[in-house]
Amino acid sequence: MNIQSMNIQSMNIQSMNNGNDTPSMVKINFSGSRKEIPIVVTAFGTTAKAFSTYKKMNAALKKELPDQPILWAYSSRVVKDTMKRHKNLDLKEPAEVLLMLQQQGHPWAVLQSLHLIGGHEFHRLVSEGRPPSETRPSSETRPSSETRPSSESRVSDIRLSLGLPLLSSPEDYMETACAMEPIIFGTDPDSAIVLIGHGTDHPTWASYFALEAIMREKYSTDNIFTGVLEGFPKMEKTVKRIKDAGFSKILLVPFILVAGVHFQKDLTGGEDSWQAAFEQQGMDVSVISDGVGMLDRISTIFARHMREALDVIPL
Repeated sequence: MNIQSMNIQSMNIQSMNNGNDTPSMVKINFSGSRKEIPIVVTAFGTTAKAFSTYKKMNAALKKELPDQPILWAYSSRVVKDTMKRHKNLDLKEPAEVLLMLQQQGHPWAVLQSLHLIGGHEFHRLVSEGRPPSETRPSSETRPSSETRPSSESRVSDIRLSLGLPLLSSPEDYMETACAMEPIIFGTDPDSAIVLIGHGTDHPTWASYFALEAIMREKYSTDNIFTGVLEGFPKMEKTVKRIKDAGFSKILLVPFILVAGVHFQKDLTGGEDSWQAAFEQQGMDVSVISDGVGMLDRISTIFARHMREALDVIPL
């Protein structure tokens, strides 16, 4: 894949630059139409594999929201610096993109998270939408009945409506369960399907297990399980739970947007991996290599969150 051409497409650089690397200072005349409000999709950013996922998602989002300006930003400074050194790509952080939009004269923007759950990283993203004087602890920025489906914050003179993570409402869980249908129906019913998420010590840690319960109910099956790389429960407890349930065949599914090199290593890379832990119990293991960002209906859920964030903007 040509990463450079993908970068031009997904960042929509032509609308922000003057054909070079300097931000466009062309002022817009905002007419009050929601179709003029830009959406800043914020990814973590990782490897070339991630960019193939982002390219697919970008195409799906543009199909869902054909008239909306969609820009991309990347929250990992390490990835940003690495891509600049090795690929000569000038990836933008959320604050940089929002500042350029503010300088163009946009009064509003949607800041759309690509997080799967509303954990620590999501709340960090929320705080990036405020200057230091307005930053509040994560407990005060947690989405609530008053702020759903989005909340407002401010970067300089641009106001933000926040698009929430993938799993933020009962409807989201049901639609995510539906999005997993190709995996569920494509797997031997005698195999345990194990969704492996990143895990967190944030209060949203139970999101993974709520999804497990909803998926089991939707598909009328007891062969769907969830596990996490970090936090509760430990890998050993999950492996024992599945073994005690009588399964001898395992399908490991990365429940993460992009299953990058480090995540794949945790799943399959050596004696401390999930694959090794199951094989040590005499089980046959297969692994899906892609994250859920490659499933079309996942992008559809994020597109709905973008519409919800647009709809609450008071114009």
